[in-house]
Amino acid sequence: MRQLAASKVRLTAGAWRHFLSPRHWISLSAPDLAAFRVKHSLPGQSLWCTLGHKSNTPSGDTVSLPGFENLTEGYNKYLRPYFGGKPVQIALSLDIASISSISESDMDYTTTIFLWQRWVDPRLVFHGNKSFTLDARLVELLWVPDTYIMESKRSFLHDVTVGNRLIRLFSNGTVLYALRITSTVACNMDLSKYPMDTQMCKLQLASWGYDGNDIVFTWFRGNDSVRGLEKLRLSQYTVERYYTLVTRSQQETGNYSRLILHFELRRNILYFILETYVPSTLLVILSWVSFWITLDSVPARTCIGVTTVLSMTTLMIGSRTSLSKMNCFIKAIDVYLGICFSFIFGALVEYAIAHYSLSQKDGPTKEIEEVNITNMFNGSVTSYKQQISFASIEISSDNVNYDDLTMKTHDKIRFVLRNKMRKIISYFTIQNPSNVDHYSKLLFPLFFMLVNVVYWVYYLYF
Repeated sequence: MRQLAASKVRLTAGAWRHFLSPRHWISLSAPDLAAFRVKHSLPGQSLWCTLGHKSNTPSGDTVSLPGFENLTEGYNKYLRPYFGGKPVQIALSLDIASISSISESDMDYTTTIFLWQRWVDPRLVFHGNKSFTLDARLVELLWVPDTYIMESKRSFLHDVTVGNRLIRLFSNGTVLYALRITSTVACNMDLSKYPMDTQMCKLQLASWGYDGNDIVFTWFRGNDSVRGLEKLRLSQYTVERYYTLVTRSQQETGNYSRLILHFELRRNILYFILETYVPSTLLVILSWVSFWITLDSVPARTCIGVTTVLSMTTLMIGSRTSLSKMNCFIKAIDVYLGICFSFIFGALVEYAIAHYSLSQKDGPTKEIEEVNITNMFNGSVTSYKQQISFASIEISSDNVNYDDLTMKTHDKIRFVLRNKMRKIISYFTIQNPSNVDHYSKLLFPLFFMLVNVVYWVYYLYF
C-alpha cells in the first residue's frame, strides 16, 4: 500500500479523540494533556500527532484521514485524480425525491434530489475488499468534483441534523459521494395551449471549472440512473416520460461535459374543466333561455342578458388572475372564454335587434290609425276646402302658369334615389320580428357546438 504523508491532528485543551498508534485511540483532557507533555518532554505550545508518528511542526500541503494508517500520505486534495493525465470519469445517478412546485408565472420548478457521484481515485486504494463509510465532515479532506446544476435560480444543501452528505471509500479506490439538494431550476414553458399543454423541462449537470480534458461525466446506468420520477404525484401535472442525454457544450473557457435529464409534464385538465369550462358553457346555455321569452317581456330578457354578460366577465377576470404575469400570452383558455363571451353578447344583441324591428313594424300602423281618425273628424272641412280650391282655379284658369306644375330635374333624381333606398332597406327589414327568436333557437346552439368541435380538435390533436 502506498505510504502517504498525513496532515497533523492538533490537540488543544478539552476532550479530543485522536489516533496515536495504528491500533489505539485515546482521549485527553487538559490535565492529561499537560502530563503527557511533561512525560514525553514535548514543547508546551502545541502537540501534533500523525497516523503512527508525531511531529512538532504542521505541514500545510498534506492531509490525512484519522484511523486509515497513513492511507492518504502525500495526498493533495487540491489536485484531481490522474492530474496531468487522462480525465476523471464521474458517473452520476439521481433519485428525485419530490417536485414541490411548478410555477408558470416564474417559469421554474423546485425539486429535491439525491445526487450520487462515483469516481476512482488511485491515491485511495487500500488492501481488502471492504468499503468504509466516513463522516461527512471528512469531505473537506478529499478532492470532490465541482458539479453544479445549470439554470438553477436557488439551491441549498440540507443540513439537518448535519450536512446531508455521504462519503464511502472502496478498496479499489472508488469514491461514492452523495448529496441531498433542493434547487429551483428554470424551465422555459410554452403556454399557448394552457391548460391543455405539455411542458418539457430539463435538469442539467456539469462541472463549474474542469473542462472535458479534466472531467468527463457519464450516467451510471443510462436511463436507469434516474429514479423516483415515475412515482411522483403532482397536483397539476403527470410525468409522461423522461430520458437522459450526454452532451458537450462549448463555453468561453473550454469544452465542457454535460449531463441532461429531460422529463415531460402533462397538465391535468380535469380541474380546469370543472373550474372554468363547465361554468362558462352553462352561462352560454343560460343566455339562450331568453329566446323562449316573448319580445314584450323587456325586463326579463334584459335582465338575463346583462346578468350573463357580467358573470362571464367576472369568470374571465378570475381565470387570468392566477397567471397575472403571463397575461401577454394568448392561451387556449382565453380563446374559449372569448368564444363564450361572444355568444352571450350575441344573444343580448339579438334581443335588441328583434325588439327594434318590432317597434318599427308597429310605428307605421299607429300613424295610419291616427290619420284615419283625423280624416273622420275633419272630412267636411277638407271637402269644403277642396271645393273652394277648385272654384278658384276655374275662375283664374286664364292666368295659370303650367310650367310650375312640371317636376324639375333634381327633384326627379331625388325622388328616384328615395325609392331605391326604400327598396334596399325593405330587403333588410324584418317583416316578422318573432322569426328572429325562432331562428336563433336553432342557429346559436348549432354554431356553438360547431365552434367547440373545432376548438377541442385543434388544441388536443394539433
